[in-house]
Order: sequence, then structure tokens, then C-alpha cells
Amino acid sequence: MRTVPGRTDRVVVVGAGLAGLSAALRLRGAGREVTVVEAGPGPGGRAGRVERQGYALDTGPSVFTAPELVDEALACVGEQLSDRVTMVPLETTYRAQYADGSHLDVHADPDAFAAEVAATCGPDAAVELRRYLEHIAELYRLQLPVFIDRNFDSPLDLLGPEVVTLARLGGFRTLARHVDRHLTDERLRRLFSFQALYAGVSPFRAVAAYAVIAQLDIGAGVWHPMGGIHAVPQAMADAAAAAGVVFRYDTPVIELDLRGGRATGVLLAGGERLPADAVVVTVDQPDRLVPGRRRRLRPTYSPSCVAVHVGVTDELPGQAHHTISFGSTWRQVFDELTRDGRPMSDPSLLISMPSRTDRSLVPDGRGQVLSIVAPTPNLDRRSGGNPDLDWTTLGPRYRDEVLAAMEARGWTGLTGSIEVEELLTPLDWAAQGMAAGTPFALAHTFGQTGPFRPRTLPPGGPENVVLAGSSVQPGVGVPMVVISGRLAAERITGPVGR
Repeated sequence: MRTVPGRTDRVVVVGAGLAGLSAALRLRGAGREVTVVEAGPGPGGRAGRVERQGYALDTGPSVFTAPELVDEALACVGEQLSDRVTMVPLETTYRAQYADGSHLDVHADPDAFAAEVAATCGPDAAVELRRYLEHIAELYRLQLPVFIDRNFDSPLDLLGPEVVTLARLGGFRTLARHVDRHLTDERLRRLFSFQALYAGVSPFRAVAAYAVIAQLDIGAGVWHPMGGIHAVPQAMADAAAAAGVVFRYDTPVIELDLRGGRATGVLLAGGERLPADAVVVTVDQPDRLVPGRRRRLRPTYSPSCVAVHVGVTDELPGQAHHTISFGSTWRQVFDELTRDGRPMSDPSLLISMPSRTDRSLVPDGRGQVLSIVAPTPNLDRRSGGNPDLDWTTLGPRYRDEVLAAMEARGWTGLTGSIEVEELLTPLDWAAQGMAAGTPFALAHTFGQTGPFRPRTLPPGGPENVVLAGSSVQPGVGVPMVVISGRLAAERITGPVGR
């Protein structure tokens, strides 16, 4: 593994999102002097938070998995997540809601989950489920050390017996074909393939290796951080500050100060220069800061989304913490998203209601907070998106369509009880600096996955500038960006014990 040459005593981390915080904790634990510079008013990055009229709305990720990865980062400064945040495992990780009126409660306990499947889909489906859960657990054990949790310098780094085993297990088929070979019930097929959207591709295009995303939530379980998901980056930042990391908020970085193929510091918006022996850049479009980096000529970006975050006075009884609400159509809506450049006509939605578990998120313990995510085309025509969609007018209209669909699917009383609201469209993501107007970064196509994804130590760039975040290895999602922070830190410190 290539590492940054020369002195690395002082490190500046650009960005206080999960990737930057993960890197900062590890670098500080390794004895480096670390300063984190963040353009926003506080830590979190995509994992943002809005507080209005007593409602606390998480405006970023709504599903939290693999808390042990955050624990590993905090352990570098002698802390653990449970000392700062109460983590509650969800007994029902998802409720899958189908257009025919049926639903499946996905349980963290495999016996309870199998019993639910047997009752809804039949005993044969429950047998298939157990086999498939064992299968994706095996895929995850295989892929984590060789495909996800490591730095790559070349695609040749991937060569080895593990790749042969992965191919034997069907990891290079399409995800849809792979799931269909193991599961016959259409409801289970959808449940175990919708996660491809987390990786930015249709399940009809994603490689089957991304079946392991289901292992992280359905197989290993989902957690809720009390106080909301934003409490996790806040805890990481607090622990880092207690260990001596310096944070500079409301401080945009304008450019790197480069001399002789190295960055000697970063230049801030107010004209100040921060000296540095190494720099970790976690912004969504690193090319804006890192000159000379060799990059793909035609990157493919993930679909975007419309996110509706609301605080409502209605209790919405009987609903789950997380709901996947499937429309009646399936393949057609992915074609609409990634080929036709138009919003889903019959949307499948991810709906999170964290106040079902955490009453601190609502005023005086009344009402609910919800996050509704509806995938949409991005703004890049070459990625199947549509830059001509007028989201200024389409956004509110599509928001109304999504809420009406929820009412029709059993969320009675939702639209009439909204007290606070935050609406985000592809235009908002673009305004926040996200390429192609998507919060899901580069799509995990085969050519942008594993060793083919942009590297944490980019060829052609300054020798002491390292990248982290969604746009580089290993990829998109809370677990992946936390891992990317560790991979970036190891480019500076060298491999450390895990």
C-alpha cells in the first residue's frame, strides 16, 4: 500500500462529515496534530439536523448500521460510542409494505423473521430465506477484507483466490438475477434487492456483490442513536475535540497551497493560511480542490432523491420505525429513474419515523417526525439523469404526489397534520456541492467499484493529499464513509491495528 512520503506531523482534514471525523480520530490517536476545517456551522456533513418548534429532523441518512465501525474510530482516542450516545437496536428493522396490501416485518432475530415469512409467504419461502441469510453473511465475510475494507493501488491488488470464490458464489451476476436464483417469492425478491439504490444503481444493473448491503441492515441489524442520527457525528466531534483535535467551523477552504508537488497548507476564505504536512480532503467533488488528479473521463452518478422531512401532530399509530413502501410496478420505475430521466410514476419510498423509538425528537413527547425519501433522476444526462427538470416547480408538486401516495397506502392523517417541513430536491443537493445533484455520489457500477473506484491516494495529485468520503473507495453509505476515513488515515500513518 502506498503511503504519503515525508513528514506528516500536522494534518488538516477538510470536512467534518463522518469520513473526516473518522480520519481525524484515527490520526489523532496516532499522534498527529489535527485540525478539521468545515464550511458548515457544525459537524455532520450529510448527516445534518434541523430543529424547529420542538421537532428535531435528521436531514441525512435515516438508517444506521454497523455501529462497531464508529466504535473502532473512537477507540483510537480511548473512547467508545456508548459513553456518549445511547444506541437502541431495532427489533423490527424494517416493515416492507406492498401494493397488494400485505406487509412483512423484518426482524433482527432470524427465527422471528423466518416465522414472519412463513406466515405471510409460506413455509417454503421461510426455508429459502434462512438459506439466503446464510449466503449473504458468507458473501460479506468474503468481501469485507478483500473488496471493501482495504486501500487499493491497482486493480491487480484484487487478484487472489477470494475473487475466484466470489465468482463461484455468483457475485458478478446482476443483483436481480442473483436474488431471483435464491428466492422465489416476489415480495422477498424486492426486499433483498431494493438496497441497490443505496449503491446508486438499479438491481437490474448492479453486480450481485452488492447483496452484502442487505447483510448490513437485514442480516446484522439496524440501530437508532437516541437523539437522532446526527448525535453520532456530534459525539465523534466531541470525542475528537476532547483528544486535542482543533475544529474550525464556518470556515470554507478556497484552495490548497501547493509547492513542489506537495500541499504545504490550505487557504481559507478569509485569506488565512493553515500550514500542513498532509491534507485529507473529504468534499464531494475533490477535483475542485485537488489539481492534477487523474480521473474518469465520463463518471456515472447515482440517481438523486427528493427528501421530505416533516414534524406532524398526528401520532400515526401502527406504523414502524422504518418502512419500505413498494409501489405496484418494479422494473419500470428503475427505467424511469436511470434511463428515461423522470421521477418514478409509482414510487417506492423509504419512510423513517424515528420518533416511534425516540420521543425526545418531538415537542413535549407528542406527534411524530418522519423522513420520506423518493429516488429521482439526477442532473447528469450522461448518467441517465435530466438537467432539464425544473425542480423549483416540480419539487413541491412531486412532494404532494409522494404524500398522497402515502395517504393511499395507509398513512391516514399525515398531510393534514404537518407542522414543520424541510423539502430537499436535486437542486438543493447541487447547491450543497454534490456532483450531479445527488447525495449518493458516484454510482457503484462495475467500473466504479472496489479497485476501479477513485483511490484514497489519487495518482497524479499532490503526493501528500489523501481523499475520503462517498466519492472514493470503498463507497456510499454510513459504514462505507466511516471506513473511508480509516483508509485515508492509514495512507498517512501506515497500517495500524484494527
